[in-house]
Amino acid sequence: MEFNNKKVIVLAPHTDDGELGCGASIAKILQEGAIVYYVALSTAEQSVPDGFPKNRLEVEVKKATQALGIDDDNLYILKHEVRKLNYVRQEILQTLVELRTKIQPDIVFLPSSKDIHQDHITVTQEGIRAFKYSTILGYELIWNNLSFDTDCFIKINQEHLEKKIEALQCYETQKGKAYMDPKFITSLATVRGTQIGTTYAEAFELIRWIIE
Repeated sequence: MEFNNKKVIVLAPHTDDGELGCGASIAKILQEGAIVYYVALSTAEQSVPDGFPKNRLEVEVKKATQALGIDDDNLYILKHEVRKLNYVRQEILQTLVELRTKIQPDIVFLPSSKDIHQDHITVTQEGIRAFKYSTILGYELIWNNLSFDTDCFIKINQEHLEKKIEALQCYETQKGKAYMDPKFITSLATVRGTQIGTTYAEAFELIRWIIE
């Protein structure tokens, strides 16, 4: 798949989901000339740890996406309440349809359809509805996936992996969580790479593939 000049939208139910699910791939496709837009649906203010200001995750996602190389103007931050995205699914759908009209993306990354988190599956369902004319890849967040279809792999290299880790380290509020550990991030990339005979990769569920 060629990424040069492709318009790509990354849907993140919460800040950090996009980086966790496809951060290295974002770094790779930006390097190859893609135009990447990042859409965070919730800044999870209700879940910010004590001692941090409530808008801390908004600050952190800006730093993280900058670390990956995403243009500041291509970052969209919405502030829906965490764990209640299903209550505003029509509003979310309308927002995504407006972005579809404005951006007309070639590729959309969103959580896997097997993701059991209530916010994640809401974004996935509404994303599939909104972006029916785009290729759609579901990223894995294995702690939320009871199963995961490895239909598609994107090869990444050490530089891309390091950018993903750098972006995730911008989330000071999330430090200490096992899935933020650079060793875990590297191990998963190694497993996915081994599956396709390369050093590192990220795997995706192929939800829709449009061949030009």
